[in-house]
Amino acid sequence: DVFEQPQHIGHKKIEFHISTEIPAVLQINSEKEEKNDLYATTEEINNTGFGRIFPAPSSNDKMETEEEDDEIPSEFISRKDLEKNRLTREEMEKYSVFKNYEPGDPNCRIYVKNLAKQVQEKDLKFIFGRYVDFQSEVERNMFDIRLMKEGRMKGQAFIGLPNEKAAAKALKEANGYVLFEKPMVVQFARSARPKQDANEGKRKK
Repeated sequence: DVFEQPQHIGHKKIEFHISTEIPAVLQINSEKEEKNDLYATTEEINNTGFGRIFPAPSSNDKMETEEEDDEIPSEFISRKDLEKNRLTREEMEKYSVFKNYEPGDPNCRIYVKNLAKQVQEKDLKFIFGRYVDFQSEVERNMFDIRLMKEGRMKGQAFIGLPNEKAAAKALKEANGYVLFEKPMVVQFARSARPKQDANEGKRKK
């Protein structure tokens, strides 16, 4: 009996009286939105149309962009990435590895220390390869990476670059670059002798 009672009561009619004004308001809003969308789309169309209309670049501009592309091929790190992951001078001062830092005498070989143990030659090539013109056979042959993985020299590398200018640029841009969470310390290698002699000297050590 208890369960039947609600059924008898539930014979009431439930009606919704919706005035026609509300849909009208909604309609106005939706019309506004549609109009806004229309404006937005037409603006977008205009923008894209506008964006496409630009003067053809002069031959000078083309030359510049080509030079930039040649300077840094995509298989090497970009200057932006180098700067982004490099310590500032203030940050360097907090690290003991940069205490009494001296770049050394400029020459075409650089010395890199404080390398993480997982660093491989390809990582160093990715960073320092941007200072080498691989289209030039001479520069390609001059580029030389010697990464020390054992003994006292572990975590250090010697990198031969085509010339002093390239080495100076590499030192300036890569010193303090954080590779595998360790900042690299980049200096000019002590031996400014030709490549062969430097290698012989290292073997004696």
